[in-house]
Amino acid sequence: YTLSLHDALPIWNRDEMLLFKSQFIISYNVNNLCPNYVCWSLTPERVNGKVKRSNNFHADAAMSSHVRVDFFDYNGSGYDRGHMCPAGDNKNTEKAMDESFCMTNMCPQSHNLNVGAWNDLEIQCRSWARNYGTLYICCGPIFDSKEPKRVGTRRNMRIAVPDRFFKVVLALGRVPKAIGFIYPNRSCGGDMRDYAVSVDQVEKVTGMDFFYQLDDKQEKQLEKECAPAAWGI
Repeated sequence: YTLSLHDALPIWNRDEMLLFKSQFIISYNVNNLCPNYVCWSLTPERVNGKVKRSNNFHADAAMSSHVRVDFFDYNGSGYDRGHMCPAGDNKNTEKAMDESFCMTNMCPQSHNLNVGAWNDLEIQCRSWARNYGTLYICCGPIFDSKEPKRVGTRRNMRIAVPDRFFKVVLALGRVPKAIGFIYPNRSCGGDMRDYAVSVDQVEKVTGMDFFYQLDDKQEKQLEKECAPAAWGI
């Protein structure tokens, strides 16, 4: 059983432009100038690829000029260009690696979160993909304020700073399971388990409907669970 990578999530009451990359899909918010979400299927092949990290942050040519964020728009902001779909999940092709550095795949992210707990979760997901096979992942920003803080070097290109970030992970191997995570956009101490939640809880916070392609009974069962021990954490 597989979920289609190119099925957009049902989301409500937000600006959305869908961008279909070779290995992930971005729901881009042209008001906030960062994604609503990014979704992808993480396979062992993607994780075990040999393509080197490019670090070539660049504007997304798919965007029109008045909403095209460039790498320099984050300069001096105090925030990292935080990948949603990580470079490390796109090591199997040069094209996918390059696409992962499009600014449409970025959010202003606390440096300590980006290189700390968020990076730990990305590494953990790659380990799970090796152990459990294909994972279905969606992540993105959470804005608790209707008027979020904004950063940017250009007056007409002010990028909204997320308050928190979510990630949901689904494995459909021998024992199907799902888990969610919510991290504040700051340095996060403690254990990964401290930030684990059910997928239902992430849906409640984000107003999104994850994994809706599953059989209704299975979806309901998987999304209400939060069992870090089942994931070995």
